[in-house]
Amino acid sequence: MNEVQEGREPDYRFTLANERTYLAWMRTAMALLAASVLLHQFAGHMKPAVLGLVLSACLAFASGVIAVGALWQWRQCQLAMRMDQPLPSPLLLKPLSYLVVAMSVATLILSLLT
Repeated sequence: MNEVQEGREPDYRFTLANERTYLAWMRTAMALLAASVLLHQFAGHMKPAVLGLVLSACLAFASGVIAVGALWQWRQCQLAMRMDQPLPSPLLLKPLSYLVVAMSVATLILSLLT
């Protein structure tokens, strides 16, 4: 945490915008975790029950990855603003997009099989 304290204090509006972005990523992580729990509850009622359990585990794992990635991105952006450097590119956008597509396809397959 010490390196975030170095440099100059950025404009508070940018700091708050960075925090709002972090919180939005955390809401996404919590939504995926809630979906994982819900899917786990109904996995026993699905025809290939193991597919529901695997999908639930993937959602829970993705939730954790997003939460860690959001914290890392917030910290990197905060440090870049303090050091007057360019902001880092977001690392979570592509993987999250691919995850949503994969989960959508898996959910469609589950819906068709049950």
